Amino acid sequence: MPELSRRGLLLGSSTLGAVSAFGVIAPAPAWTWSPTASVIGTGTGIDPRQVWDDEADSLVAALFARGEVDLVNELLAGWTHNDQALPPGLPVDVHAFLERARQLPAWTDQAKLTRAFSFYERRGLYLGVLYGLGSGMMSCVIPREAKAVYYSAGGAEMKDRIDKTAKLGYDIGVRDAFGPGGQMVVTCLKTRLTHAAVRHLLPQSSHWRAAAQEAKPISQADIMVTWHSLATFSFNKLTAWRVPMPAADSAAFLHLWQVTAHLLGVADEYIPATWAESNAQARQVLDPILAPTPEGVKLATILLNLAAEYDAGLTKPMLHAFTRYCLGDQIAGWLEVPREPVTDPLVKSGWPLFIAFRESTMWLPLAPQGYWLFDEFLRVGVRYFLGEGRVTNITMPTGNNPNHS
Repeated sequence: MPELSRRGLLLGSSTLGAVSAFGVIAPAPAWTWSPTASVIGTGTGIDPRQVWDDEADSLVAALFARGEVDLVNELLAGWTHNDQALPPGLPVDVHAFLERARQLPAWTDQAKLTRAFSFYERRGLYLGVLYGLGSGMMSCVIPREAKAVYYSAGGAEMKDRIDKTAKLGYDIGVRDAFGPGGQMVVTCLKTRLTHAAVRHLLPQSSHWRAAAQEAKPISQADIMVTWHSLATFSFNKLTAWRVPMPAADSAAFLHLWQVTAHLLGVADEYIPATWAESNAQARQVLDPILAPTPEGVKLATILLNLAAEYDAGLTKPMLHAFTRYCLGDQIAGWLEVPREPVTDPLVKSGWPLFIAFRESTMWLPLAPQGYWLFDEFLRVGVRYFLGEGRVTNITMPTGNNPNHS
């Protein structure tokens, strides 16, 4: 692959919009981001690439040692809502962990969380596109994430894996997401347990050990890399697309993702306090590591081929075009996304016009609610397709990808 200069990428690509300095082939720099820029304004300053989730990891390791992973998965299957009592019969240590971990951080701002739903009500469609065809495809050029997915159990059942990931993206955008009627707290905690199970299992895979540079997957830095590929990337793309975003909306959207990071087990000292600090951190942990891998290319192909179950003739060209539009020619090329002579220019010219039209009508009576209902219809349809009509339940894996064990 020919080496490209930062300036060439900056001038010639729209990969990350304002997120990136486009250092996609440079080695990761030393960790210098200060904890004074975090939501709590203090911390140890330890490199998050050397920090994992000790509490969850020790708990899950104990479950594997006691042979209780399947039992806990079964008991937690019916635990879905934030205000729901934990099911009886859970091991004492699991019950204690979940009761502690389900508490929102002291710095939670309920007014911002309420405002966040209003933001989603008006901009949920844009965010769905960015989460799916922006972040979802970008994950394939995040080497550690791509390899962890490919060699873990999720790599063998990608439709199911995407469904579980989509659940988090759906749950974060509903009314009262972190409140009594929502499911986001439960979704985050089940995801946290899943991450711990993957950290326990993947080092046992000879295929993963041969491909990975790290000895243990899903560090605090890795979680924040994914966080930036969702939150920071989407915020900057909305800005680049000239979507109106008052300061209150901006702050609410950030706070939604700050609380999410905390519930996923990220130490507060690594959670940025502002979008400016989020961009500064992303320039350290996300931008320099983006690169193609064989595993990532295979995952991208799997993701795009899922669309063939609908209508390959129509849907796949549109997915290719939106992927290229969201991530730019460089990453689309890395992922071997084909150019589409019809839909590429259609999306490039039509999407800004669509946004301009939608935003110009947002002031009309009941327009936000009407758009929300339309967007919700699309989201529910996607969730139904991915879950094949079943209720999505995030569970701890009990093995790695059987095709690459």
